[in-house]
Amino acid sequence: MAMKGEVGARRGTLFVVATPIGNLEDITLRALKILAEVDVIACEDTRRTALLLRAHKIAKPLISYFEHNEEHRAQELIEQLRTGVKVALVTDAGTPGISDPGYRLVRGAHAAGCAVVALPGPSAVTAALSVAGLGGSGFSFVGFLPARPSERRNALIALKREPRTLVFFEAARRLPQSLASMAAVLGAERTAVVAREMTKVFEEVVLGTLGDLAARFSRAGARGEVTLLVAAASKSKAFSTSESPAASSFADRRQLDIKEPPTIEMLRQEGISLKQASRVIARIYGLSRRQAYQLGLGSEDQRLASAVPVKSKP
Repeated sequence: MAMKGEVGARRGTLFVVATPIGNLEDITLRALKILAEVDVIACEDTRRTALLLRAHKIAKPLISYFEHNEEHRAQELIEQLRTGVKVALVTDAGTPGISDPGYRLVRGAHAAGCAVVALPGPSAVTAALSVAGLGGSGFSFVGFLPARPSERRNALIALKREPRTLVFFEAARRLPQSLASMAAVLGAERTAVVAREMTKVFEEVVLGTLGDLAARFSRAGARGEVTLLVAAASKSKAFSTSESPAASSFADRRQLDIKEPPTIEMLRQEGISLKQASRVIARIYGLSRRQAYQLGLGSEDQRLASAVPVKSKP
């Protein structure tokens, strides 16, 4: 009969390994050592992980582990852990389980009596916080906001008085809409930072108000991975574009095309009233509230006209 200690010794170990968020050199020596020693590496995208391993001359079996196969693949890996296999869990970038797949496998490994070991490393959250200059004694990590406008607005309302810096992840294609919603709900003058493509060739950190940032990215768009930080409610102050070299090129409101204000449409689609949306637009484009309201009325008239079918003359 096997002793209790002998049974435990046969259990495998799950290593939760943080990997670079961009620059492949941003990986710890310990992570490289473990990746070279484990029996199998579970990864979100085998192609991306293969690039990282080749860069560091590591050859190991890879198994896909992503959002849509996580539930059943976790069970397979847990069975391997029970037999003594050493498994490394990685995602495309950053730390597994932080807005990425991983928690099911970690929880299952604990339940199976296997050791779970963290290998900390690169994080878009801490990287963005370190260069944001927002200060404060803490932060609240929100992750991705809901995609549906009404749900996104409700989530922001719940966060409006959060006394810590808010940290979001956002898809680049949704950044203009999210910034417009934040400007309307959290306040157009609240200080915020868009950190894009951290540690990569085209890294960009833009500091400004939510209103200024909404104007910039609704006009120019964005690409790549985005981390968005919003100053704490209790310590947020009005931030002038004149204080920010990164936003200074957008200080002249006359350079913005206000004939078709896309941000009005974004805000109205979020379920925000025309009056409230006009306040935000006034801040973004340097208009009076009356001018913004008239632009909004014009936008409403165009939408109503397009919705009414045109009857042909007999």
